[in-house]
Amino acid sequence: MCQIAAVTATRYSPTRILSIEVEPLDISLFAPFGISSGVQVTAKNVLVTVELADGTRGYGEAAPFAAYNGETQAGALQSLRQARTWLPGRNARAWRSLAAEFRRRGGKRCGAAQCAFETALLDALKRHERVPLWRYFGDAGTTLETDMTVTTGSPAEAAVAARAIVKRGIRSIKMKIGGPRGVAHDLARISAVHEVSPASPLILDGNAAISRSEARELANGMKKLRIVPALLEQWLAKHDFDGMRSLAEETGWLVAADESCCTARDVQRITRKRAAQVINIKLMKAGIAAALDIARVARAHGLSLMIGGNIESILAMTVSACFAAGLGGFRFADLDTPLFMAANPFRGGYKLDGARISVARITAGHGVIPR
Repeated sequence: MCQIAAVTATRYSPTRILSIEVEPLDISLFAPFGISSGVQVTAKNVLVTVELADGTRGYGEAAPFAAYNGETQAGALQSLRQARTWLPGRNARAWRSLAAEFRRRGGKRCGAAQCAFETALLDALKRHERVPLWRYFGDAGTTLETDMTVTTGSPAEAAVAARAIVKRGIRSIKMKIGGPRGVAHDLARISAVHEVSPASPLILDGNAAISRSEARELANGMKKLRIVPALLEQWLAKHDFDGMRSLAEETGWLVAADESCCTARDVQRITRKRAAQVINIKLMKAGIAAALDIARVARAHGLSLMIGGNIESILAMTVSACFAAGLGGFRFADLDTPLFMAANPFRGGYKLDGARISVARITAGHGVIPR
């Protein structure tokens, strides 16, 4: 009788998954978003909807960016659609084991798909329980201060973007650097931004496209200009741990690992090599469960934390804000991409006042729903 009761409780549980829906989510950008290895003119994302037996719906977003790590919308759609064959009937309370199963069944080919899958499950579960994600992640806080990005372009365009950022009341400026135009071009852009706002902390992101010699030349040029950056984010190739260590030692500046760090095991390698002082956690790299492991191991090794993302709407960015605010202790936040989007297909999400992000008003899940 006990076994029958247990099976019945599972079968008719309100958190039993009825369905998973997957669809493209294309959002136009105000202007092309360029990094050292490519440009995106439209956010080619994916929306995932999970419905539970009690009618609760949870939403997840995949934001693949081929120029960042080779992931594509088509790949994310393929990975997520295969879940329709096995996910219905399972229980959302087992989201971690379901996430591991998704990875085994092919989700590991696209970290953005993994993130969307886990987000939709966790959002549905926490909406059912009426628990906000920031509280679920640790309840350490509800606010963050974000930077805003100056993407690739000319020095004049960089200056215009920096003025607009300062006008918004955002203090920290992140710049995309590297690419075919070379070090002199980057120095001119950095100088133009520094002239607009000399007091703004500068995060310089190379997206793993800068060689050791270019890095040395760029650092020397900045020192001549008396520009001291707040952070060097992944200037060198993702496996060049020795170069990253040397860059930090020679400049005396903080180095962040981004493309170099997608798992907790990567954190351990980075620690052994003393390759970075900061770990940039992006949920889109490998999902929420992996990000929690990365944060735990990084903290255990005394590394600072940064929260970032791909070209994400308010949905995915809010999840990252809940993650970082709830866990607490994040030194840097880069959660600005909704500001680059020409449309917002959602309601709810974090509130932005100048640079201050707040998730305090979210009362269940991540609080974002389609319009």
